[in-house]
Amino acid sequence: MSASDWLQLLLHFLTLSLLAVGGAITTAPDMHRFLVDQRHWMTDPQFSSSIAIAQAAPGPNVLFVALMGWNVGLNAGGGAGGGVPAYALALLGAAITMFGMMLPSGVLTYAATRWAHRNRELRGVRAFKAGMAPLVVALLLSAGWVLASGQHSPAGNWRLWLLTAVAALIVWRTRIHLLWLIGAGALLGVMGWI
Repeated sequence: MSASDWLQLLLHFLTLSLLAVGGAITTAPDMHRFLVDQRHWMTDPQFSSSIAIAQAAPGPNVLFVALMGWNVGLNAGGGAGGGVPAYALALLGAAITMFGMMLPSGVLTYAATRWAHRNRELRGVRAFKAGMAPLVVALLLSAGWVLASGQHSPAGNWRLWLLTAVAALIVWRTRIHLLWLIGAGALLGVMGWI
């Protein structure tokens, strides 16, 4: 990757940071479009694995962004066999994507929260908060769609779609922890069911 590619990566994540209403995961469809479909800096399995590993690991959910940057940098350095230079580029990728995702939204959130708290009784502030809920739900659904579809059409892999629907129903109607569902999905994948 050239210096201009690294700059484009940073600028894209700076932009996504301001669109991450409801968390960084809501911008996953655009990350997929940019990193996998458009630039081919990562593979689809790397993209899905980055999200799955970060969601299963303890800590903030935004860690998937660092894993994506890591994979982009590692791929730019020739993969795991590229040695120290590949791992240095992987660290650079992780730093660029996390800096890009965290800085603008962090500054904007801090400033907006202070303002909204001072003006919480204004009708416009209350309306804004009420109007954001459907937007966040729609962004989360689109992220789920991208992760569930991957390279598969609905007719071509009905088991994957059935598993997605069942998992969504379980999350919606029960208090079962999400990690149990991720583990069950992994087990079904190892068994060759999906």
